[in-house]
Amino acid sequence: MDSLISTTELAEVLGDGDLVVLDCTIFLHLTDRGYRSESGRDNYEAGHIPGAGFADLNSDLVDATSSLRYVVPTPEHFAAAMERLGVHDGARVVLYDDNQSMWAARVWWMLRWIGFDRAALLDGGLKAWKSEGRPLHVGPASPTSAPAGSITIEARPELIADRHEVAAIVESGAACLVDALPAAVYRGDVQPYARPGHIPTAVNVPASSMVDRDSGLFRPVEEIRRMLPERPEARTVVY
Repeated sequence: MDSLISTTELAEVLGDGDLVVLDCTIFLHLTDRGYRSESGRDNYEAGHIPGAGFADLNSDLVDATSSLRYVVPTPEHFAAAMERLGVHDGARVVLYDDNQSMWAARVWWMLRWIGFDRAALLDGGLKAWKSEGRPLHVGPASPTSAPAGSITIEARPELIADRHEVAAIVESGAACLVDALPAAVYRGDVQPYARPGHIPTAVNVPASSMVDRDSGLFRPVEEIRRMLPERPEARTVVY
């Protein structure tokens, strides 16, 4: 599958037996104690793409034993959670959210991390789907049924950088660090975390800048490419 699928393309295949559609919505609210994370489940139940399941990034798809938020689980844990949502080796997966596609992109990346490439992001997410007057289903997700099949894990550990690698990058400059947080957080004007500012040497490319604010659609590839560091040969680590 291509990395992006349009609303028109999704509408044409909605209901296909091998298609799995997942709503991955999370909302972050900035408080005087930092970000408060809100599950998008209520938003999902208020109206979602017909047939879509809900992928809960606040529970099933993270390491619940960690004191840090959104730490990836083991590949086995993540694969099992996705299998319960209907994903298997023969499935095609479409991911979307109602918050600039950033959470759907995280699940897309995690699927690639375990070696599953048959997944696409819905360009424009739920915002585009609703703006075009396409149908919505109201109500909770269907109860979890027996997995339709399994996922063959072919882990790609190189898709994750640990703090030791990042420290080495800061020291050597051998790779690119990209801070995808809002510009005010990058500068340290807003402090949602324990300390203000950014990792030394990191450049700021806010994730929100890659989508059109009005439509929710991703910007053209060439426009996005111009936002990124001009070092195509170098490893890039994004946070």
